[in-house]
Amino acid sequence: MAITSFAQIDAEQMQTWLASSFDIESVAAFKPGPGIQKLQLKFDVDKLRQCFNDMQYQLEDLGSGFHVMSLTRRPGIEKPTAHDNCGRFWTRVDDSYAEVARDEMVDESAYSEFNPLFEGTYFAQVYRQLIARFPIGRMRVLVKDPYNCNSWHRDPEPRLHIPVISNPGSLFIVNHHCTHLPADGSVYFTDTRGYHTALNGGEDARVHIVAALPYAGQQVTDAQVLGAQP
Repeated sequence: MAITSFAQIDAEQMQTWLASSFDIESVAAFKPGPGIQKLQLKFDVDKLRQCFNDMQYQLEDLGSGFHVMSLTRRPGIEKPTAHDNCGRFWTRVDDSYAEVARDEMVDESAYSEFNPLFEGTYFAQVYRQLIARFPIGRMRVLVKDPYNCNSWHRDPEPRLHIPVISNPGSLFIVNHHCTHLPADGSVYFTDTRGYHTALNGGEDARVHIVAALPYAGQQVTDAQVLGAQP
C-alpha cells in the first residue's frame, strides 16, 4: 500500500513539475548569489578585447585546455615558472569526502610587480584601477578552450574575474550557486575559498582576467583545512 501511495505521489508531483513554467532567458544574464557578486567598478570591454587581441601572442599553453598570460610577477622574475602558474588548492577525490591538498602554497602578495611587457596597454590601466582599491596578487589572463572545465576545488583566497570574451555556455559555480558572467566590462567577486569550478560549455574560447585577493587574515591555510577534517 505504501509503495502504491509513493508511486502516486511521484506521478502527481511529476505532473506538477511538467506544468510549471521553465526559464530559458535568465540563464544568459548574471544572477548574484552566495560567493559571486558584481562590483561597481567597470571597464571598457572593447578596449579589453583589443588589448587581448594585440597581446595574445604572449599566451602560454598549460595543456588540458588552459592558456595563461601573466600580468603580474614576482619582482625580477621575467619568465613565470611552473610554480608561478599553479598553486595550492584542496579537493575531494572519493566518497570519503575528505579534503586533500594539491600543489604548493603560493605567496600571492609576492606578485607585486606589473609585468613590463604590458606597460602602456589597457591591461596596465586595469591593474592600476584594481590596486587602488584592493590588494592584488597574481593577475592573469586565463583562456579556457570550448567544452572544458576546471576541477572541483577550493583555493586559499578569493578572486576577481573580469570577463573579456564569453558566451552563454560559460558558467561559474561557487558551492551551490551557478551563474553566467557576461563580458560587458563588469568586475565580479568570486569567493573561491569555497568549492567552485568554471566551465566553458560554449563553442568559442572563454577569456577572463583573474586576480587573486590576498587579504591578510582571509587566506585559508593547510592547518585550517586539517583542523576542519571530520
